[in-house]
Amino acid sequence: MRYPARSQREATSALLPLATAALAAAIFIADMLTPVGVAVAGLYVAVVLMAARFLRSRDVVLVALACAALTVVSDLIARVAAPGAEGVVNSFTSIAAIAVTTLLVVQGQSAEVTLRDQASLLDLTHDTIFVRGADDVITYWNHGAEELYGWPAEEAVGKVSHQLLQTIFPTPLEAINAELLRAGRWEGELIHTKRDATRVTVSSRWSLQRDNDGGAAMILETNNDITERKQAEYLTGQVFESSPDAVSIVGRDYRYQRVNPVLERVWRMPAERLIGMHVAELLGTELFEQMSKPNLDRCFAGEDVTYSGWVPVRGGRYYSAISYSPLRPRSERVEAALIINRDITELMLASEALRAAQADLAHVNRVATMGQLTASIAHEVNQPITAAVLNAHTALRWLGNEPPDLDEARQALGRVIDNGGRAGDVIGRIRAVVTKAPPRRSRFDLNEAVSDVIALTGHEAVKHGVSVQSRLATDLPPVEGDRVELQQVILNLIMNAIEAMSGAAADDPRELRLSTERDAAGGVAVAVRDSGPGIDPQSEARLFEAFYTTKPEGMGMGLAICRSIAEAHGGRLWASANEPRGAVFQMTLPAEGAAAEPARQMPA
Repeated sequence: MRYPARSQREATSALLPLATAALAAAIFIADMLTPVGVAVAGLYVAVVLMAARFLRSRDVVLVALACAALTVVSDLIARVAAPGAEGVVNSFTSIAAIAVTTLLVVQGQSAEVTLRDQASLLDLTHDTIFVRGADDVITYWNHGAEELYGWPAEEAVGKVSHQLLQTIFPTPLEAINAELLRAGRWEGELIHTKRDATRVTVSSRWSLQRDNDGGAAMILETNNDITERKQAEYLTGQVFESSPDAVSIVGRDYRYQRVNPVLERVWRMPAERLIGMHVAELLGTELFEQMSKPNLDRCFAGEDVTYSGWVPVRGGRYYSAISYSPLRPRSERVEAALIINRDITELMLASEALRAAQADLAHVNRVATMGQLTASIAHEVNQPITAAVLNAHTALRWLGNEPPDLDEARQALGRVIDNGGRAGDVIGRIRAVVTKAPPRRSRFDLNEAVSDVIALTGHEAVKHGVSVQSRLATDLPPVEGDRVELQQVILNLIMNAIEAMSGAAADDPRELRLSTERDAAGGVAVAVRDSGPGIDPQSEARLFEAFYTTKPEGMGMGLAICRSIAEAHGGRLWASANEPRGAVFQMTLPAEGAAAEPARQMPA
């Protein structure tokens, strides 16, 4: 037990055995020299009591037997000198006193050992435990109290606890003591000051032991250090109240338990009205049942839920990114949901404006690219028109025969129709690329889109002496996206490759190879390889930067637009060196259904 008296007893224990032996010898001598009628042997009780100070129970019993033996020896010697019954009575009385004293001492030691063992168990806990009397004077101070507060037991025992610890109470001490006397216990939070003058917040529990009259005898006080928890709660509260986002806590009954000032401003209601309100009352039954309740239920099941979308509020709407986090304050069961609602309306409006500007810029880029293809376009349109005219003349000639050759004329007119259709297809492809229209996601065959672009640029390749080869995989899954935008990427890459090879020497190979294949992630990949001069290492890192160009008349927007289109479709676009020479531009796209979906329009 952590009492200062024990250390004092240990300091004097070295002298006690000598003093005890000397007292026993003195009593024995005095017993022999004293007349028979005087019961000097009864003083052996003092020897037993002294031995109990430094010996264990078994050894105390041995000392008691030794004292009884000395009493018997003294009695035998005394009978030889003065026979009689009086000495026997005195000896019996002395031995009885020794026996009774020994029994009491052994019982007392056993109780002390039990108490010491119990106290040692209290020293094992990290909690602070101390005992104080009705006057609040400390009588026991465990090891946990020493570690937390800094005072050793020798300095704490005997001090008034509230003065030593400079206790700050949540309510007046008189009210706390009244509750303690009434209920026999009290729990609350206290602030104590440690030996180094720092303060600590503790969760305190007081238990009262009453005396025979029902009053306060002793108070057992147990304290747990909750300083860090209180600081965390304070910081959490500050974050909750000061957050720029709308933060709320919703219970399993779908009612608001706590809201921060931002949520008050969003809904233009004070916290007093919002707390206790059902979410359906705020959003409306339809939106609650369709949107909010399913997400809350997923959160109550233990799932973290996030989504973004337009949220209707009084006086308008705003775009919100919302997260639900499950709260488990007392058990594994989710008791409430923490909802963090971030208003990103301005960001979304700016993003939409940027998207519109990018679409306009992409359209300008397509028109400019098509301007470079004027000769190719003219050739592509001219071929079927010229063929149609020749077939029309042929049909007239067959009709002019006598008799008219109707079968030959019919076949010639059929070829006119076919060539007209070819001309219409060419114009349709050109119109699809040039037309300014909002992005439209659809399911399409990437090989067909690539083939159309190859046909559109075929004459341009022939004009620059470029040999075009294609190797299109036959097992490609469909892709989902804006066909025109993705064709623009392929068109830009083909035109850049042709231009890169146009300055090559006459005897240098000019080969353009296009390929499609499945990629490792299950999507599709498109590669455009050329045999031109390759990529300058100094410009490679900036190749896709906006307004960066190595062309004298270039704007530096083509590749930047191409990369933004690829990334908007959930894909990638990058460049690397081709073997044995030239450059390769590769674009990957997710397969249909795997592309990133646009943000869902979901309210809070």
